[in-house]
Amino acid sequence: MKKVIALILAMMLVLSGCGSKQPATSAEPPTTAPSTDASSSGDTVVVAEQAKYDEVQEYKAVYSGEVTTLNYLTTASTNEFGVAANFIDTLIEYDQYGVEQPSLATEWSVSDDGLVWTFKIREGVKWYDNEGKEVADVTAQDFVDSMKFIMNPVNESKTAQIAYDVIKNAQDFYEGKITDFNQVGVKAIDAHTLEYTLSKPTPYFLSMLTYVCFFPVNGAFLEETGDRFGTDNTKLLYNGPYILSTFEPQTKRVLTKNENYWDKDKVHIEKLTFKYNKEADALSTELYLRGEISAVAIPSSSIDEWMNDSAKRELFRPATTSFYTYFFTLNFEPTFEAAFEPENWKLAVNNTSFRKALFHALDSRAAMLTSEPYNPEKRLSSTITPKNFTSVNGEDFVMISDLANFVDKESFSIADALKFKEQAMKELEGKVTFPVKLFMPYNSGLSDATNRAQVIQQQIQGTLGDDFIEVYLSPYPPTGFLNATRRAGNYSLMEVNWGPDYADPETYTDPFVRDSNYNFPEYCTEID
Repeated sequence: MKKVIALILAMMLVLSGCGSKQPATSAEPPTTAPSTDASSSGDTVVVAEQAKYDEVQEYKAVYSGEVTTLNYLTTASTNEFGVAANFIDTLIEYDQYGVEQPSLATEWSVSDDGLVWTFKIREGVKWYDNEGKEVADVTAQDFVDSMKFIMNPVNESKTAQIAYDVIKNAQDFYEGKITDFNQVGVKAIDAHTLEYTLSKPTPYFLSMLTYVCFFPVNGAFLEETGDRFGTDNTKLLYNGPYILSTFEPQTKRVLTKNENYWDKDKVHIEKLTFKYNKEADALSTELYLRGEISAVAIPSSSIDEWMNDSAKRELFRPATTSFYTYFFTLNFEPTFEAAFEPENWKLAVNNTSFRKALFHALDSRAAMLTSEPYNPEKRLSSTITPKNFTSVNGEDFVMISDLANFVDKESFSIADALKFKEQAMKELEGKVTFPVKLFMPYNSGLSDATNRAQVIQQQIQGTLGDDFIEVYLSPYPPTGFLNATRRAGNYSLMEVNWGPDYADPETYTDPFVRDSNYNFPEYCTEID
């Protein structure tokens, strides 16, 4: 497969993130793509629930970013498929050590050539409706029906490429080059035997099976509901530990324990209650202290207060970092409103010197202080693939070959920023109107993101000067944030993220392809 790698300079920040059903060695797009539609960044500290074990086991939280769909077969947003991960079981799962464990598959094998993977499906597992009533058996055909839906471009699944990159003939079917789905490498050999045939040996294939494009679906129910599938909790079936018993958009959603779940003895939290509050990020700390929610991510601006309070100090701990990478991307196909001069921006951003001026003007350490005020260096990286994600012959992937030269390289340089500013103004003289307007949206539901946007604005304008650039910040609500900004091309520069979909560094290259809504220069280099 060919990837189109953009010739741009990535302005890197690596923060912590939240994941779902991902291996410890390996992503709501997102998310998946990745997604910034989260209710809290969770970047600094996490407060644990104080409830006694013998009390009612209920996890309570607030959120500000509402899901736009429950259709897990189409979404790539962590915020959305993270909900589904609580009620859909997959072939395998991971324990707390990141080791693959049987789930719907009780055993599996792979052919000597690495192409054919065979899974034995657990017998006796059922699909249930939102009231907990049994509907059908879970069978191997459920995985075939799911893949057939995803490989139909009419359904606009945002994770189709992840699957068709590895499944034999899947891309040809998706592109209409073949029309017989029986030629695609996913088959139900019998009711409880599932077979995947790959287009090439893929050692990390097992790690892909917890991602949404490999989630099962009951085909009869999918056909019956049609376009209504996933529009609310009554238009879903459940085979996992929880059932979405209540779904009231912008009010609350409640997941209750599936009492008929095949592994119910290991499900200790009986109820998950999430209440919508557009001010969740600002109010969650107080709600926790009043006992109304079970845990909270404390904004970095409040850490000193907690550290100086002897009682509060005992309640929190540092958050666990994840393998999400956060970085700033430039838009080469702007669609923002005319007041911000999108055509002028497009001419400027396609100039290498202009991009280098921005690149060297961004002080990543200062920006990171908005999320990690004590040890920001521990969160920083200059590579899209983070450190310690995976290894090659025992050596960290990012420390091999030429990549090692960039891992800890400092990009911030006022001297370089001003040098490239001067070059850009000379090269663009008579073509671009200065100062160039830079339109920068941010997620207003996250206090750290808000503070970081303000820091970036001050850095760029303070370093490069108002004669060169003017940065305009624009707050957007958490619900539908990505659809309104990045996916719509409604930005000049914005903070984005990407998380791994499987345990191989290739997963981090997925945004950097032609026609991605991570927009790139008009001039790209195609490589194998």
